[in-house]
Amino acid sequence: MPVFWLNDTELTFPHPSLAEPGGLLAVGGDLSAERLILAYRNGIFPWFEEHGQFYWYAPDPRWVLFPKELEIRKSMRSIFNRQKFRYSLDTVFSEVMRGCAGTPRDGQEGTWISDVFIENYTLLHEQGVAHSVEVWQDEVLVGGLYGLALGKIFYGESMFTRVPNA
Repeated sequence: MPVFWLNDTELTFPHPSLAEPGGLLAVGGDLSAERLILAYRNGIFPWFEEHGQFYWYAPDPRWVLFPKELEIRKSMRSIFNRQKFRYSLDTVFSEVMRGCAGTPRDGQEGTWISDVFIENYTLLHEQGVAHSVEVWQDEVLVGGLYGLALGKIFYGESMFTRVPNA
């Protein structure tokens, strides 16, 4: 399948069904709020930037978590019950993104979350579209996640933890 080229002026994407088997759909474009929202609404997301070009993915299948079907294990319930952590929403969005970018991951070198990602997703946060969940231990940020909320769907982008179970 072909990989499509996006320019900075047209706000269009090819249909997600045209993505390569690994999910790569298009390269190029920008990370404007309008383009990001259009992408997510169509099941497309930017994964990384290389040489100033953004790579857009539409993997099939996508992993979907339905909150009503979520089962919390007993071991995790005990952590909640001990109140070892405090949780907050949307208080340090950029810090959460930087935590996601800066936390080493097994089998992965570097990060796809560059300064341009942080800048543009922070603008979406300021518009009320992007959100973060922060996990605190003794007033220290020890974990978190961020993503976009559009309609009834939250599109989780990345998460990090600096201590077990955060």
